[in-house]
Parts: sequence; structure tokens; C-alpha cells
Amino acid sequence: MARPRRIDRAAVLRESLALADEAGIEAITMQAVYRHVANKADLLDGVVESLLDEVPDPAVDQPWADQLTAMAGALRATARRHPSVFPLLLQRPATTPAARRARDRVCAALRDAGVDPRQIPRVERIVSTMVLGFAASEAGGRFRAHSRRVLDADFEALLDVIRVGLIAPLDPADP
Repeated sequence: MARPRRIDRAAVLRESLALADEAGIEAITMQAVYRHVANKADLLDGVVESLLDEVPDPAVDQPWADQLTAMAGALRATARRHPSVFPLLLQRPATTPAARRARDRVCAALRDAGVDPRQIPRVERIVSTMVLGFAASEAGGRFRAHSRRVLDADFEALLDVIRVGLIAPLDPADP
């Protein structure tokens, strides 16, 4: 008779995230979690899912720009909490249901912005990569020579590029 599991997958992923935050992503070994995940890829996908679960759903009654701004700010905060693990979001595709939900929230905001439905996947990739890249660079120390005030202003400029420079020109309601 097999031993019953004492902890579940979600607990393993939480602990894996905490371990990676403390000791780096290399500290997570399959030996420690072998009964709770199928393989290393499953574990890393689960860690990505855990990171994205920290980004709350924006209020759907908010304007699209506010939804994107809220999600981007929450993602930036997640990067600060988990700087050693956050780069996984740039390395792993959105394969789990939770990861796809995060992408779908961005796509919904882009639809609300009036982006041509055929362009939404492309615009989502561009927007997500811009926000993820900034957040990962900041959390990884690339911008350490700059003050928080400067970085906050840079992040606002990035959001302006997204709202005004990238999405607004695609809005068919904008003359």
C-alpha cells in the first residue's frame, strides 16, 4: 500500500518558490519534490504559475488602461519579492491554466482598448515582454545605480508608451 501524500502540489510550489527566493533557482531539486511534480519542467511551470497567481485580477469595470496599469504594477511588485525566480517568466511559455489566465486578462484589456482581434496576440507579446523585461531588469539589479524615484518615473514612461504609443494608435475609435 502506497503512503498517502502529506503535502499537496500547491504547498510544494509555495515552498519551492520560497527556497528559490532564499537560495536561488538552482536550490530546487527534483529529489526534494519528486512525488509532487512530474518533472523539472512541471516544477518550473508551477513556479511560474505561483508568480502569476500573485497578480490580482483587475476590476473589469475599470477602463482598459487602468487594468493594464494595475496588472503591470502588480507584476513589478512580484518581481521585487522574487528577484531570483522572476526571470523564469521570460524563459517559460505560459502553459499552465493559471499562466494562460494571466495572458488572457491582458488580451481582454486589449480587446477593451479596441485592438484589432487579429493583432491582440502580437500586441500582448510586445506589452508583456516590455513589462516583464523592465521588472526583471529592476529586480535583478540592472538599474541599481538609479533611485526609486527615477525608476518609478521610468516605469510610468513605459506605461505611457504602452497606453499612448503602442495601443492608442491601434484603437479604431481614435481618429
